[in-house]
This record gives sequence, C-alpha cells and structure tokens, in this order.
Amino acid sequence: MSSTGDKVKGMANEAAGNVKQGVGKATDNTKLQTEGKIQEKKGEAQQAVGKAKDAVKKAVDKS
Repeated sequence: MSSTGDKVKGMANEAAGNVKQGVGKATDNTKLQTEGKIQEKKGEAQQAVGKAKDAVKKAVDKS
C-alpha cells in the first residue's frame, strides 16, 4: 500500500474509533468505548506507517 493509502486508512480508522468512543460513552457501553480506542490507536499506527514510508522515499530520492 502506498504512503498516501496508509495515511487515508489511518485517518478513517481514527475517525471511526472516535465515533465509537463517543457512542459508547453516550450509551454507557464500555465495550464499544474500548473498541473505539483500539480502532483509534490502529489508525494512528497506520498514519505513522504512511509517514515513515514518505520519509524513506524522500531519503532515497535525495541519494
């Protein structure tokens, strides 16, 4: 997957995770809150992978 694809998927997972957390809080559903937090962290990790790919590409392009 491209760095842009990783970053986009990461942002989508992070946003969905935040929504799940909000719904979980509103409905007092701790399981949904936990799922949302996990999904948010997954999204953050995907974005980090995309940024790392960009950094590697820039370093290779400079060589």
